[in-house]
Amino acid sequence: MREREALEIAAAAVDLARAAGAHAEATVSIARRFHTEARDTTISKLEQSIGSSLHVRLYRDGRRASLSTSDFSREGLERAMRAAVDQCAVVASDPLAALPEVCGAFEGDLALCDDALAQRDDAAKIDDVLQLEQLVRSADERIRNSSGSHYSDAVVTTALANTAGFARAYTGSRAMRSSAPVAEAHGTKRVGHYGTAARALRDLEGNEAVAALAARRAVELFGAKKPATMRVPVIFERDIAASVIDDLFAAVNAANVAVGNSWLAQRVGERVGSELVSIVDDGTLPGKLGSSPFDGEGVPTRRTPVFERGVLKTFLFDTYYARKLGAASTGNSSGGGIGSNNFYLEPGTSTLEALIASTQRGVFVLETIGFATEHATGTYSRGARGFLIENGELTAPIDEFTIAGDFAEMLAAIDGVANDLRFDGAVVSPSFRVAEMTISGN
Repeated sequence: MREREALEIAAAAVDLARAAGAHAEATVSIARRFHTEARDTTISKLEQSIGSSLHVRLYRDGRRASLSTSDFSREGLERAMRAAVDQCAVVASDPLAALPEVCGAFEGDLALCDDALAQRDDAAKIDDVLQLEQLVRSADERIRNSSGSHYSDAVVTTALANTAGFARAYTGSRAMRSSAPVAEAHGTKRVGHYGTAARALRDLEGNEAVAALAARRAVELFGAKKPATMRVPVIFERDIAASVIDDLFAAVNAANVAVGNSWLAQRVGERVGSELVSIVDDGTLPGKLGSSPFDGEGVPTRRTPVFERGVLKTFLFDTYYARKLGAASTGNSSGGGIGSNNFYLEPGTSTLEALIASTQRGVFVLETIGFATEHATGTYSRGARGFLIENGELTAPIDEFTIAGDFAEMLAAIDGVANDLRFDGAVVSPSFRVAEMTISGN
């Protein structure tokens, strides 16, 4: 029902644009959202909403304007469209700004919406988060407080129509649970955090698993000291590895490439990483959080190998930057820029434990702090916390150190990739090891 309603609104906006002598693309979103937070035995936050929005991009005489509104009345749509047409008269002409030449949708079953999640009773969600909060507080006697345990979910219908005749809609669901316990020992406080997210309720990690890992992260770094400065192998735990891959996404984003803000510009076809570096963007993986049948412009999503065994194969494009750089859209429009679908490093075959055991001396990174990636040059630097690895085992906890390197050197030096890939976001990665990096400590 919501998909039909959303398509009717998008089609009405497109008809008004056509009547005004313009080409247009209209996107309608109808979302039902729920969020609750527990602290100790109390529900400290409870939010529920149903929201609707319309976003239109309008093209006329080589000029582009956009509008957003939540007023879906005929009068409201006509007023908004007149304003957008008036805007077109005063903006500069851009011959690259136009609708995609080809629109369409992936036709397979992407399993985007979980009926069990959509129909779940709100009282069960509240019981869920209260249980998670109690589990995390009872996991370790050093846990004295909490920054909150959370449960949230959403069911979102998206419809897109344009004056080229494309009109499609889909509905997707998403759920998340997380906790952030506060531990105290010897006058020192530490906060741990762990969360899980998925499209289907059955794919979320259970409360027991989330509480156990959140509690462990809160207490395991007590007694941490600054390490010596050294050059050693560095293993990035999968959540931190995902942030490294996210920095790499910025370098293959064609919008950055076009303005020279990417260290990978002019390097398509070159070997950049090791044989273990195969990175894919794929919007067609069933049930994954980054999947959808079409992107923000109505271009079908697809599987795009970005790196194959270390060789850079392509950048990622929306329609505008594909035209600018003489390429074709890869189905990566976010509706206002270039975004990832499911962007991930392909997993290896060994476990994380085996990767640690094969490291004689090194550093295992569990948390990074700050933002210090220079995308134009590929310089990487982060404050970090984690463990020393000695004789293949995690030994002393360490913090207040910096890991630094050059992205090209880091990718070339990846010599181990674990099998612990988990699709809990749009940019994900298994744990991996870089053969040598600089650790700046004492």
